[in-house]
Amino acid sequence: MAVTQCVLVVEDERKIRDLLRTYLEHDGLSVITTGSGAEAITLAGQSHPDLIVLDLRLPDVPGEDVAREVRTQAAIPILMLTAKTGTADRIHGLELGADDYVTKPFSPREVVLRVRAILRRAAGEADAEQLASYGGGQLLIDETRHHVTAHGQPAGLTSTEWKLLTTLASVPGRVFTRYELVNRARGYEYEGYERTIDSHIRNLRRKIDTGPREPGLIETVTGTGYRLAVTRDRAPARPPAAVPDQAAAG
Repeated sequence: MAVTQCVLVVEDERKIRDLLRTYLEHDGLSVITTGSGAEAITLAGQSHPDLIVLDLRLPDVPGEDVAREVRTQAAIPILMLTAKTGTADRIHGLELGADDYVTKPFSPREVVLRVRAILRRAAGEADAEQLASYGGGQLLIDETRHHVTAHGQPAGLTSTEWKLLTTLASVPGRVFTRYELVNRARGYEYEGYERTIDSHIRNLRRKIDTGPREPGLIETVTGTGYRLAVTRDRAPARPPAAVPDQAAAG
């Protein structure tokens, strides 16, 4: 079941506030409203909305100050509302961190469409952040979809193999002992011998290291454990078409 996204509407004019609430809720969004800048800052910290529709002209705290304060708490997308139509005012709003800018009077439907566009963009950026690329694209790990692509080919991993790989990838180059890996993969209550990890690593290597590649993506550190032998890339790319969810029981 999809989680309903939440929008915080900060507007001191009740008619506009109620109108936006009606349109946004009709579009399937959860809505919180306030006419106070100070309360908006509190609500943003407590309710963690997915987006804020923010009027710049508020009776207590200017909308610009609200935006600045919210940005210190979290990277919440902001759609600014204002009666100012000058280019300089629009640029100023965007410089404050606004994701979009709507001038009054406006169509409520236009606001809904802009809200939806920002939310889609934010969701896409969040997905991108969950995709990690290593070794110039040799290894792609998609945390959101539990997909692994190695050397351009999808790798179907068991749940144990997935946990082992993501543990190693959490700090590329760091040596993880067998004891650490068995605890990460099986939990602290697992009573199996640490050397069972060797078998899982061997199976994992068969799936992500195809062909005569030495030393491969996973390197053995004699007498200690294992490490990921490639570094994380700065700009990961979206992997090929989606494959069935991995991390099956195992």
